[in-house]
Amino acid sequence: MKKAVLASLIFMSAGTAIAAPAPVEDLAGGNATDRVARLERIIKAKQQADFELQSRVDTLQQEVLDLRGLVEQQNYQLNQMLERQRQLYDEIAQLQSQKNSVAVTPVATAPISTGTGAATSTLNETASYQHALDLVRKERKYDEAIVAFDNFIKQYPNSTLIANANYWLGQLLYNKSDFTAAKQAFSAVVTRYKDSNKRADSLLKLGLIAEKTGDKVEAKNFYQQVQREYADTSSARIAGQQLAGLKG
Repeated sequence: MKKAVLASLIFMSAGTAIAAPAPVEDLAGGNATDRVARLERIIKAKQQADFELQSRVDTLQQEVLDLRGLVEQQNYQLNQMLERQRQLYDEIAQLQSQKNSVAVTPVATAPISTGTGAATSTLNETASYQHALDLVRKERKYDEAIVAFDNFIKQYPNSTLIANANYWLGQLLYNKSDFTAAKQAFSAVVTRYKDSNKRADSLLKLGLIAEKTGDKVEAKNFYQQVQREYADTSSARIAGQQLAGLKG
């Protein structure tokens, strides 16, 4: 009898358990309003993180430019010292040749005067470029540097530094978001000075300008050109990263 009663109780308990509805649990946590609010907070946090990352990238890019400017300045000064040394050797050789010459000629000869004039012109060119570079690196007077590089380009169109001057002008204009003028300066480096060591960076900057102005097709073409023509360089690696971002 006891077994029958016990079995009946167990059966009734099981039936009650089956009949009672299980509590509904929101697997996402909270109601729809809470989920929307949580999603908005996640999006805002991501946007803030992206903004901070871009700020850090911009800072690092400026530091790289400063270091490049320092290296460029030192290399240029070294080249100018070597060039001046060569000119001095040439002048000494000319003087020695005149001394040993059988013909009687005045001491102040035309070749010596011409050599001095060429050295003066070179020094003026060097000083102009150095002044523009110092405005960027030392004084941080970027608007004045834009004018200085623009004047240098107009005054010394055949200078060996003309590609570098165009690149720096483009970079300064790019930093001011004057993308139209910056594109013109970078394009000059790409099309006119194909042997310049600034050409890869100029191509990369043209891609960045195209991307910032909404032309993703042109940006992709520039990035691919950097990878194709300047593989295994820092410019090519950055171009690859930008391409990945475009695909995403």
